[in-house]
Amino acid sequence: MRPAVLAPPRSEGFGLAQYARCFNGIVWREALRFWHQRERFVSALVRPLVWLFIFAAGFRSVLGVSIMPPYDTYVLYEVYITPGLVAMITLFSGMQSSLSMVYDREMGNMRSLLVSPFPRWFLLTSKLAAGTAVSLAQVYAFLIVAFFWEIEPPSPWGYLTVLPALILAGLMLGALGMLLSSLIKQLENFAGVMNFVIFPMFFASSALYPLWRVKEGSPWLAFVCELNPFTHAVELIRFAFYEQINFLALAVVLGTAVVFLAAAIAAYDPSRGMLIRRLHVH
Repeated sequence: MRPAVLAPPRSEGFGLAQYARCFNGIVWREALRFWHQRERFVSALVRPLVWLFIFAAGFRSVLGVSIMPPYDTYVLYEVYITPGLVAMITLFSGMQSSLSMVYDREMGNMRSLLVSPFPRWFLLTSKLAAGTAVSLAQVYAFLIVAFFWEIEPPSPWGYLTVLPALILAGLMLGALGMLLSSLIKQLENFAGVMNFVIFPMFFASSALYPLWRVKEGSPWLAFVCELNPFTHAVELIRFAFYEQINFLALAVVLGTAVVFLAAAIAAYDPSRGMLIRRLHVH
């Protein structure tokens, strides 16, 4: 006689308190991991500060920035690249969170998460929100250092108005990293994939130079930069610092975040996704 197969418990019986407890557990675990990996916090600050203090100082006289939205006057080059460096922190943080997902998958923790009776979209979205919260802490630590370098928004309200833009950019880039983590078979391959994704996204964008300058040198590269979602994340943050909204950038970042997250949820679905098929093979 064949043993009865028990169906997994359904999530319809969970109330708001249970969802909140699950969400808090995932966020708290990510916060503890970040707290115990202090070198991750230091490296997240060192990278943009090197660009700000060395690269920007060296190219200030070479790469001038003309009057262009959202600026109503000429700005120093280090002022221009600060939103791009903020987006770079968010990009690297999203990839680091994805690296932890690859590690958890190899250690078996990811399987424990995915077999939870809670909906998979909720679990992965909670994981994404936790990674975004970590990136916000890194960004504001960088902005505090930049403030003492006399790089700040025109109004103190800029630190608050930029928060929604940082959250949206963090969700988009974190969802991209989550999608990539579902495609990576081994932890050793993640570094190569990160370099293949991070550096083209960063350099083929408006993070370091305005697009009109790129268009002067290479129209096709400028076209690639305009298609790059990271460019729109940078511009969304740049305008938000000046208490303005770039509606095109907002639409692109929001739409891309939804697409990346939906693809990541589908990829991590044991019935349809790629992860469970690899687990069965191995």
